[in-house]
Amino acid sequence: MAKQQEYLRKPDWLKIKLNTNENYTGLKKMMREKKLHTVCEEAKCPNIHECWAVRRTATFMILGETCTRACRFCAVNTGLPNELDWQEPERVAESVEQMGLKHVVITMVARDDLKDGGAAVLAETVRAIRRRNPFCSVEVLPSDLGGVRENLQIVMDAKPDILNHNIETVRRLTKRVRARATYERSLEFLRRAKEMNPNIPTKSSLMIGLGETKEEIIETMDDLRANNVDIMTIGQYLQPTKKHLAVQKYWHPDEFAELKEIAMSKGFSHCESGPLVRSSYHADEQVKAANAQAK
Repeated sequence: MAKQQEYLRKPDWLKIKLNTNENYTGLKKMMREKKLHTVCEEAKCPNIHECWAVRRTATFMILGETCTRACRFCAVNTGLPNELDWQEPERVAESVEQMGLKHVVITMVARDDLKDGGAAVLAETVRAIRRRNPFCSVEVLPSDLGGVRENLQIVMDAKPDILNHNIETVRRLTKRVRARATYERSLEFLRRAKEMNPNIPTKSSLMIGLGETKEEIIETMDDLRANNVDIMTIGQYLQPTKKHLAVQKYWHPDEFAELKEIAMSKGFSHCESGPLVRSSYHADEQVKAANAQAK
């Protein structure tokens, strides 16, 4: 019964409108030609048709398509990664220029096989984008980089416009949901980023529907605020394949709206909360709203 629940009982508000217009097909072709990857495809994001076909935005995933971690919620391939591609940052920058983006999100697979966790390539990608697109804001979404302070410093020295690192789930469920990453390490990562550069906004995302309680969600909000996180996103977990964790609950849109109100009352400069919300969904609008709130 549990295996069928995802398909049989998915509520109406989670239905997705497919759109494969010229924007969608053109963007997909460009990604293949430049040998680039997006988390939109690799993580089976439910918003890919809206972002690619309507908004013409994408979240680039660098350092290959194979992650060294096997988190039980994530559809990205896991295994032994390929060698580093130092031309990748420039190809990403060229794509950003070609798309005419004003805000770009760069995420990455976890690279526990590298001493710096992939920090140097991520930092160079930020710099390459800035060289070609000086008016484009850059948001980075790294792994915890092994929890090594020096690795995070490499990324922060590139001065991204926003540092995003996902807490993913509540404290109690972290060990079951995430691989190698820990709840406390993620909080420490976010706290250190703010200490290194207080002027760079920090952001984190929580997916719900894995068996957490409302009280635990609120506790996570408090933990993020205690570590000076500015922006929070909350979205519904969707089981990508039968091999991944099953959905325990579909939270109603009204519940998401209530969670947003609670988050804003905690002092977040912005909170995006809804069934289809993902960490980088409407990221440009999130940053604008947070900046407006700060003024």
